[in-house]
Amino acid sequence: MADDKTKAKEVKIEIQVDDDIAQGIYTNLAAVNHSENEFIFDFIFLQPQSPKAKVRSRLILSPKHTKRFLNALQENIKRYEDNFGNIEESKSPVMDTGSIH
Repeated sequence: MADDKTKAKEVKIEIQVDDDIAQGIYTNLAAVNHSENEFIFDFIFLQPQSPKAKVRSRLILSPKHTKRFLNALQENIKRYEDNFGNIEESKSPVMDTGSIH
């Protein structure tokens, strides 16, 4: 009986996506910053041979959620590579701009 009370209840969440969001936004560069309380991910489109790039989307996550997001990415990359082979890394896909103080 005690085990029943200690088990977490399974919560089912219905996730809805607006049509504009469902279309997605193409980006080819990412910048990551952080402070003590959050991680900031800027997803950027850099046009070839252009000195300017534009942030297309920004995500702000708590450190705990960032770690869960990292684990989910790693698991999905593993599944992808198991099915389709290794993903080759390009030279500079992410800009790590350090921490925000």
